[in-house]
Amino acid sequence: MKKQLTYIAAAFLFAGTVSAQKIDINAMPKPGPTPAINIAKPKTFQLSNGLTVMVVENNKLPRVNTTLSMDRPPFFEGNVAGVSSIMAEQFENGTTNLSKEDFNKKVDYLGANLNFSSNGAFANSLSKYFPEVLGLMADAIINPKFSAEEIQNSKERAVEGLKSEEKNASSIASKVSNALMYGKNTARGEFETVETINKIQLGDVQNVYKKYYAPDNAYLVIVGDVKFDQVKPLVEKAFSGWKKANTPVTPLEPASNLAKTEINVVDVPSAVQSVVSVNNLNNLKMKDPNYFAAIMANYILGGGGEARLFMNLREKNGFTYGAYSDMNAGKYSSDFSADASVRNEVTDKAVKEFMNELNAISTVKPEELANAKAKLKGSFIMSLEKPETVAKFALNQKVQDLPSDFYTNYLKSIDKVSAADISNAVKTNILPNQSRIFIAGKASDISEGLEKLGYPVKYYDKEANPVAKPAAQKADANVTVGSVADKYINAIGGAAAVQKVTSISADATTKVQGMDMAMKMIHAKGGKMAMNISMMGNTIQKIVFDGKDGYMEVQGQKKPFDDKQKSEMTKETELFPELGFAKNPALKLAGIEKYNNEDSYVVKADKATYYYSVSTGLKTGEVKAGEGGSIPTSYANYKDVSGVKLPFTIIQNMGGMDINLAVQSYLLNQAKDSDFK
Repeated sequence: MKKQLTYIAAAFLFAGTVSAQKIDINAMPKPGPTPAINIAKPKTFQLSNGLTVMVVENNKLPRVNTTLSMDRPPFFEGNVAGVSSIMAEQFENGTTNLSKEDFNKKVDYLGANLNFSSNGAFANSLSKYFPEVLGLMADAIINPKFSAEEIQNSKERAVEGLKSEEKNASSIASKVSNALMYGKNTARGEFETVETINKIQLGDVQNVYKKYYAPDNAYLVIVGDVKFDQVKPLVEKAFSGWKKANTPVTPLEPASNLAKTEINVVDVPSAVQSVVSVNNLNNLKMKDPNYFAAIMANYILGGGGEARLFMNLREKNGFTYGAYSDMNAGKYSSDFSADASVRNEVTDKAVKEFMNELNAISTVKPEELANAKAKLKGSFIMSLEKPETVAKFALNQKVQDLPSDFYTNYLKSIDKVSAADISNAVKTNILPNQSRIFIAGKASDISEGLEKLGYPVKYYDKEANPVAKPAAQKADANVTVGSVADKYINAIGGAAAVQKVTSISADATTKVQGMDMAMKMIHAKGGKMAMNISMMGNTIQKIVFDGKDGYMEVQGQKKPFDDKQKSEMTKETELFPELGFAKNPALKLAGIEKYNNEDSYVVKADKATYYYSVSTGLKTGEVKAGEGGSIPTSYANYKDVSGVKLPFTIIQNMGGMDINLAVQSYLLNQAKDSDFK
């Protein structure tokens, strides 16, 4: 079974490799002269309720983009954290004038996109349907139909989402690092939990809507095939009934950088990769004189596939698939961050390289500066083709209090940046000596190396609470590799039943990036295996191995296994290798760890680690080393199949993405030789 799953990962990784071939970048064309930029200025008016409306006429295509944004600082939700997101979902549940079904039918009939968030809304439609779509947006916003039943449905979805992220190192890193940066009991640092979501009631949703979802200091930006004189009366009619809230602005809680750089670790026992994030706060704003120098420094450091972080951590050292950085100059929060997911065994080395690059970015080479200017100018010019970019520019100019010529002079501002300007911008915006190095990963694998780097190391739980350094739990003296294997074999049906199994066939379903996929997997003694992945009845990936030879086929392209792949596949010929664990001196019992939320005995091999529930004996998961990195698999929902218990829920993580296999059925001892041809 586990060998099948290893090659499921191999198939997906192979497909990714095929589709990600790079072009030769050595023959890069030389950039031409900086072009003049002419950006249409919006015509503006304001309703009596405070809503500012900006209209940009663009008649190139018969489409209209409408964006509603509210300029307000974050607010503290407290014991109902998550209520704003729950509220936003309700806008698509109909209005007091239209049922949910009728509302969504109208949107579909008009061929429009209409989405809502806790901070506004967005619509895209053909220009001839713009008046109707604008009316639907306004109706949903002004006359929302809040119901306890729909709110409960939203809460259940939110809780399910939180539970699915409990073991996801990236989700944990995002939540906890933000809480540590700003404080977990602040507007910018709080996060939703199962408990806070469950506390949300109808009254909480209504209260947040009345206080914060209001036209006060809100902006409606309309870009596209419209006429200002026709838009103005439409907006006045649609939104004049939206009432002001007059909610006082609560000052944001102060936040500051550390006096000295430290490492913060959250233990994620099931993680095979560490999520590393280096962060510091700054005061950068878009209207600052050093803004362009700061974003250029960030581009050279971590802005893409030829930036320093990427070239160091991926190309030079092979620690990660990608390493990047970001310079955020927001109105209410400004910060710098650099991030990557790296293999457990190189976490300390990756941190060292991150800090080396952050310390070195104050000095840039002339060719780096020239390349950054060309790339940033090119990206800016290309972005002007999108109507939503023009809307964003119009909004930024108002909200960020930018000069009227900020965007028309954007390219000239980039051209003016010198190496000295970058050095000065780095000193105030990238602070390697006052950074928080946050890591979500398996503490037992990474702590020793991190503690040798010279920074203070502090440990936190998944709720951002300080904790003691996680200590490995030892198994009782009478527990051995053999006794763990025996308990597992007994738990799934006993040695006699297990030894009778000559093949296992499984039909499973999953979703990959929103696409429904079906999988047929067959594994037989002697190392034979076959796997077929299909979508809408069409085979997209296939792996076949008859015990000696085989191939991989991806979207019709067949690739025979090379000698190395054949050698790997013939190393394990048993369906249940645990039957031979007691006689294998290479296996070691490494204590007890949490895996799949269960205390599990850890059995280590050369290139694999196996986990077995302390309480039930069932296998909770395994981690196998592969060429593209370690591949973790979790097993759950065991059910009896012809006298042997097998897992009906199998979750495998590939490149940070969970592939959740829901097994529909198993068949034992039904495989034929023809299955492996």
